[in-house]
Order: sequence, then C-alpha cells, then structure tokens
Amino acid sequence: MLGIHSALDLIFWLLAIGAFAMSAFAFVHALRTPARAFAVTGKQTKKLWTIILGFAVLFSFAAAVQYLSVIGIFTIASVIASGIYLADVRPAVKEIGKGGNSGPYGPW
Repeated sequence: MLGIHSALDLIFWLLAIGAFAMSAFAFVHALRTPARAFAVTGKQTKKLWTIILGFAVLFSFAAAVQYLSVIGIFTIASVIASGIYLADVRPAVKEIGKGGNSGPYGPW
C-alpha cells in the first residue's frame, strides 16, 4: 500500500513541476511582449496578464515545493490561466511582431 501512495505522490509532484514550468513560460512571454501587441489584438492589457500570470507562477511554485496541495483550487486556477494565455493570447500577440517589411528571402 505504501508503494501506491508514493507513486501517486511522485506523479502529482511531476504534474506540479509541469504546471510551474508552463506558468513560468507564459509569464516570461507576457513580460517580453510589447504592451502595444495586447492593445492591438483586443486582448486584456499587459499589466493584467502579468498580474494574473505572476500569481499563477506563485501558486504553481508553492504546489511544486509542496507548500500547497497539488490538486488544490489555486493550482488548478494557475494551470487554467496559463493555458488560456498560451492557447489564446500568445498566438494573437505573436502575429503582431511579424511586419510587412519582408522580402522574398526573409526580412530586410
């Protein structure tokens, strides 16, 4: 019985590490994206996304170091917020950086 619980704990810990990595990646991307890109695409402001993703990084880190429960509401909310950013906002703001000054062999 002890082996099953320790295997599940390991799986949940790996999921928490994955949640932290996803949240950190989304947060760094939001910090590096210009604020104009958020306004042009009609998404929420850069300030709001950095606050949301900052809390997501905080809560997912707390779950990764086992301060919070891995399947707790804050950890799940951080995964949802990061997932929304990566699936919806990131592709939209990523297209803004691609300008019209490209030639037949790439940008010039």
